[in-house]
Amino acid sequence: MQPIFTLHDFFTRSGAQVRLYHLGRRLAPCSLDELAAFEAQRQPWSMPWQGQARFACIFTMGDADEPLTWFLSLPLDEQGFLMAAPRDAFIQRLLETLGHSVATLGEESRVDNLMKDNPLAFTPSLPLQAMLHARASHDLDRPASEHLELVENYLTGAQDTASESQWQALGLQGLADFATRHDADQAHALAKRLPALPKEVLHSLCYCLEHIELDVELIMSLRARGEKAAREGDIETFCACVRAIGASQDDSVGHWYGELLDDPAACGPDLLAAIAARGWEHLEDAQRLPRYLERLAEQPSVDFTAMVRDLALIPRLRLPLLMQLRDAATNSPVGQRLAHLHR
Repeated sequence: MQPIFTLHDFFTRSGAQVRLYHLGRRLAPCSLDELAAFEAQRQPWSMPWQGQARFACIFTMGDADEPLTWFLSLPLDEQGFLMAAPRDAFIQRLLETLGHSVATLGEESRVDNLMKDNPLAFTPSLPLQAMLHARASHDLDRPASEHLELVENYLTGAQDTASESQWQALGLQGLADFATRHDADQAHALAKRLPALPKEVLHSLCYCLEHIELDVELIMSLRARGEKAAREGDIETFCACVRAIGASQDDSVGHWYGELLDDPAACGPDLLAAIAARGWEHLEDAQRLPRYLERLAEQPSVDFTAMVRDLALIPRLRLPLLMQLRDAATNSPVGQRLAHLHR
């Protein structure tokens, strides 16, 4: 049998049934082909997060009924490619645990125990864990959690939004299931209910919706709620709404982001972080990207170098971002930041 050198080798040669999901900038499916190309140094990681390739491996071995889940975080180099040594050490540990034989892969506990004290393991945030469970259950044709029905009734208006006892009973997993499985009619109903949702519900819901592409009506309702929060000085709710629409590719998202970036008073560190974290694709624009960098440079409390380095790891943003830095006027906020670095 050929030796196992990569994670891709392990999953394909073991016969495991596996699904991979990005868990960095956004929850999204990741194909085995993408993993293979990344491990072979043919392409950088498409959704880097803080210098890492973060992803979940959900797989079943042999006749097992329940899948195992690994959360892995592989370090990236300055161009977003794999730094192979930590991955190689993990593969070596994997093979040693299994006795160098894929014949023992049916012993799930031994495979699962690899994640204990593993330097490549990480724990996703609770909303991200809930969204992964919701997405994986949906993709595997498994039922949603028992919490979904209550959340559906609450968010679509079958139960009283003003009832404090009702919203306190909502579970995060139910919100994640709703975000993953809601249809057009439910999106319409939610858009109508959104202005009256308690902040506690809205925040948790937004942290689930930020991984989902939304329809225009819901986008505009989130924008209206966010702008109202901004006028009231509620920056947390404002930024939650900004994040919630980040995965949506409708032009209305880019237009709102553009309007926000045109307003220096709106562009505090929290807003800039929200756009970079969840709405980075809307910075692929000849006007929005330079304006974003300008606003970033104007914030004295922001680590400009760290933020720019993180964005530059995103393959689609790397070249336009580097060109903007190269062409920045010396007396501009960006140019002054760069000059300070060079000193």
